[in-house]
Amino acid sequence: MSTKTGEILEQLKSLSLLETAELVKQIEVTFDVDASVKKIIPITPIIDDSINQEPPEFKTFDVVLEEVPANKKIAILKVVRELTGVGLKEAKDLVESVPQVLKSAIDLDIAEDIKHQLEAVGAKVSLK
Repeated sequence: MSTKTGEILEQLKSLSLLETAELVKQIEVTFDVDASVKKIIPITPIIDDSINQEPPEFKTFDVVLEEVPANKKIAILKVVRELTGVGLKEAKDLVESVPQVLKSAIDLDIAEDIKHQLEAVGAKVSLK
């Protein structure tokens, strides 16, 4: 917006209702325009059968830690702590008591991302 239009806009904001009405009349006369609403277009309701349909079901998945190799336990433990936000003892209990659900009822993209992170450090993971 240019500075000139910005100044005009600021001046318009300071007008009273009576001054605004007078300005509209002057604009109509000067520029030979009509600011009144001439035609009201009736709005007809659109009947859509999809409104009554049930929303589509979204599949959710559980990320299950299936197996933890002993030589990869510490790396897997670190990733489990990051993903779940639990403390060291809770993460250790999860890792040592496989098979164990780490995350449940999550979107496929997120579940696959978690699976790849865990598999990258040597864990065996499944999605159910």
